[in-house]
Formats: sequence, structure tokens, C-alpha cells
Amino acid sequence: MRRILVLNERDPAHPRAGGAEVHVAEIFRRLVSRGFEVSQLCSSFPGGEAQELRDGMLIRRVGGLPFYYLQAGRACYRDTHEGRVDVVVECLNKLPFLSPAYSQVPVLALCHHLFGETAFRQVAWPIAAAVWSVERLIPFVYRRCPFVAISESTKGDLIRRGISPQRVAVHHPGIRRPDLPAPHLLERGQRIAYVGRLEPYKNVDVLIRAVARLEERFPRIELVVIGEGTDRARLEAACATAGVTGRVRFVGFVSEGEKDRWLASSRVCVCPSSKEGWGLTVIESNALGTPNVATDAPGLRDSVRDGETGFLVPERDVAAF
Repeated sequence: MRRILVLNERDPAHPRAGGAEVHVAEIFRRLVSRGFEVSQLCSSFPGGEAQELRDGMLIRRVGGLPFYYLQAGRACYRDTHEGRVDVVVECLNKLPFLSPAYSQVPVLALCHHLFGETAFRQVAWPIAAAVWSVERLIPFVYRRCPFVAISESTKGDLIRRGISPQRVAVHHPGIRRPDLPAPHLLERGQRIAYVGRLEPYKNVDVLIRAVARLEERFPRIELVVIGEGTDRARLEAACATAGVTGRVRFVGFVSEGEKDRWLASSRVCVCPSSKEGWGLTVIESNALGTPNVATDAPGLRDSVRDGETGFLVPERDVAAF
């Protein structure tokens, strides 16, 4: 089997791409280098070409939301029934594609995380209810599929939903090793870093309020927020409400090298999210000698070694953060 079809809503060039997209791209560009043919069905975005070759992988953007999943399902059905691919890899990290129901070839489910009730904090309730309802079909539709989970927490979630433990293998994501020296923590300024998408379930507002409480003890404290998302305007307003607008810098998307420089100059990296598949930024910051304060939540309790590489604290507990 040398021809792989990947189902993932976003590709790395998408404006809302995150850690899952980095993980998927890194896996499949390596398979391309080993002689596999890989194509990915993903959603369109303004300025994105309908087809693009990235690192040897054919990116096929088949439509924007809300019709993307229907278009991707049709293309997957057509490709598998016409003998164009040998295996489908479905990335389970947003809305399930339910591809085992219509694929003519074997399906491997690569699961970063499932939303469950967290979806109701991310999107409007009708959409959240749809995600929650479709996820309920996973034990039935995927009952014969092998799974790869990126953390023990994700595997546990799948098992609780009815997937056989024997069908789930755990493989932690890797990272690109940074190539710059990192100064000792005490040689760094009073800088805190956040890296990730700006979405409601990421709870960046908790971090902002925690910074306000630290201001008196650390007069030169600074928070650098790296990333973009739908929650940015609300977070900027939260900075004004907390009186820390001058201490919080939103830098948006940055290059990998610039991200490393921010992390290497920060005293701590914070991840207040309610749920993660693994917590890739935790490992990226640790690789630069930067500890983490993170929510004691699925995924993050796998990537943070509490008391060793960082601290785990209760969800949305400003005082604890």
C-alpha cells in the first residue's frame, strides 16, 4: 500500500492551522520521502490555491465551511471506489468524517483529541450539538478501525467511548529540535509566553487575569501571546478590563525561529486550555529550558511532568495559575 489519502480539515497554510496540522504535515512529508504517494483533502480559505504541492504532498482544497465535510466525503468515496488510493488516514480532531462508512479501502484513525462537551465552549450551540452528536457515532462507525492516539488521555477517552483498547496505539508527537542556545532561567526577563490558537476553550483570559495579580510582585512583568484566533478581540478587551493592556503583547503568527526566540527568552510558558490532545508547545518550550504552568486537563497532564518540567493547576483557577 503506497497511496495514502489524508482527511484533515486544515493544512499548514490555513490561517487557523495549529499543532495538529504541524504534526500531520511532519508525519506525511517523511512518508513521501520514503516513496509513498500522499494527498490530503482539506478546506479552502481566501487566497489558497485549489491544489498545491507541499513537501511532496498534494494538497487538495475542496471547499470552505460549512460544505467542506460533504465535499471531502464525496471525494474520498470517489477516490477509494475508483482505486486511486490504498488506505485512508482520517484525522479525528474536529468533526469526524465517518469515512469507514463509505471508504472502499482500509481506514486508520489518527486521533489528536475529541471535543465532547468542550465543543459548547468553542462554537455556537447548534454546531456544538452537531459535533457532540456525530462523535457519539464513533464507536459504531469506527468499530473495525485501528486508532493511533497521540496521548494516554486521548486513548482513555476513546476507550470510555467504547473503542476496544486493543485497537488503540499511543504515539506521542515529536518536535523540531531548536537550534539556538537558551539562557538560564534567572538570566531571562520577567516574560511569560503563551503559544497557541486564540479560542474560547484555550482560556487565555485566565492567564491575563493572573498576570494582573502578579503585577505588584513583578513590576517588569510582560505577557507575549503568540498565535491568532476568533477570540482575539475579546482577549484584548479583557486586557483593558484587567488594566494590563500595556503589559500584554499580541504578536500573531510568527515563524518557527521567532517562536523559539520568544520561548528562549521567557521565564515560563503557560497553557490554560481546558483540553488538548497532547500539548506540543509544552515540549517545544521545554526543549528551550522553559517550564510550563498548565491546566490539569487531558493531554496536558501527559506532556507536563508535574513538579519537574512544570506545574499542573485546576482549570480556570486564576489564583492557582
